[in-house]
Amino acid sequence: MEATILKWVKQVGDKVEEDETILEIATDKVDSEVPSPVSGTIAEILYEEDETVEIGKPIAIISTGEEAESAAPTPSAADQTTENGQEGPSREQPVRKEPEPEPAMAEAEPESAVNKISPTGEGNRFYSPLVRNIAEKENISMEELEQIDGTGLHGRVTKKDMMAYLESRETPPQTVAEPQPEKERPAEPTRQPKPKPQAQRSESGAVSREGNIEIIEMDRMRKLIADHMVRSKQTSPHVTSFVEADVTELVQWRNRNKKTFQERYGEKITFTPLFLEAVTKAIRDFPRINISVDGDKIILKKDVNVGMAVALPSGNLIVPVVKNADQLNLLGLTKRVNELVAQARENRLQADDIQGGTFTMTNVGTFGNVMGTPIINQPQVAILATGAIRKKPAVVETEYGDLIAVRQMMFLSLSYDHRVVDGYLGGSFLRRVADYLEDFDPDRKI
Repeated sequence: MEATILKWVKQVGDKVEEDETILEIATDKVDSEVPSPVSGTIAEILYEEDETVEIGKPIAIISTGEEAESAAPTPSAADQTTENGQEGPSREQPVRKEPEPEPAMAEAEPESAVNKISPTGEGNRFYSPLVRNIAEKENISMEELEQIDGTGLHGRVTKKDMMAYLESRETPPQTVAEPQPEKERPAEPTRQPKPKPQAQRSESGAVSREGNIEIIEMDRMRKLIADHMVRSKQTSPHVTSFVEADVTELVQWRNRNKKTFQERYGEKITFTPLFLEAVTKAIRDFPRINISVDGDKIILKKDVNVGMAVALPSGNLIVPVVKNADQLNLLGLTKRVNELVAQARENRLQADDIQGGTFTMTNVGTFGNVMGTPIINQPQVAILATGAIRKKPAVVETEYGDLIAVRQMMFLSLSYDHRVVDGYLGGSFLRRVADYLEDFDPDRKI
């Protein structure tokens, strides 16, 4: 429904080519680059950085044709906008002198970078003019540029990636400088406080270090997660039910067939698609678990869109959604799960990939946990946690009587919204998921 403007890559008066990045936006937990739909000149920017804009509203005006030729930033427009999105007269420009050679590069970029180098150049991927300008100033060759990992849309290298690369590239010379302090040892104590600003700009987000504590600023995604979790607890009275399932047949089938499955289809089959298959069957048996609440109304969802929690390298969490999961066979589920997980960890998810979920599953067993009490992903009413699979002694019923055998066992837990899901529905649904996992056909063909 809305997006937040993170950064304007282009400013008023800058020339842009079609499909060239104009700005970066954030929708929920996905960052995206917005390309220009046409070639022309930025005539007006209607919303500043950090402002939230509803979908469908214009955010900038691009002059095309002859208008673009004559369009130029007026002194007031050029002075009003800085890279940080702050407004002020031209006399405020000297404030930029402290840590920001970057704005100067951004301002010089439209003329020099666009005119000197084409957007595609001789490399194998697209580089924005700003990235190319930084590469030129820092004497980074095209071959070296190709080796930099991009975190932008479709793996595109962003300014942040360039700054991180330059910082890491400069670390070797720092080791050479270590002997120098021997000449100035008396001055070392007075110089120690100076590295503090560098810690402020580090990726860890540290803003200060004092004694045995370190204060770390939450990044934007962590703030969103925190807000979402608090709102969920305030909205839904959570109840959690548990069952233990014997998944020996399922585990043995996967162990026998995972190599053949990958050779035949080119996909690694994890436990996640097998769990998803059982969940979608149980949702069809108990459709009232696939609902949301709107005031005093219950919204029954016909589509079964199952979200799966994915842990990111940054330590944050995101929930891509497998749309119409009940309509996919095991191969389809496996392909879609692998695709979404890869896109999530490489920061390539689109906004639509995390929208429209009707039920969520999280695998706490990935971290070695045997069970968990997950928080509901609003506005859904239930979330399933799958625990680690462990070998345990269990009672097995046979035609010769009860026996104790080593079995593959796991706990399943379901947190549900007690406003609309009672113990009967929540408990029955959870038990049905376990039944589907326990009744897995050991002779199933792949």
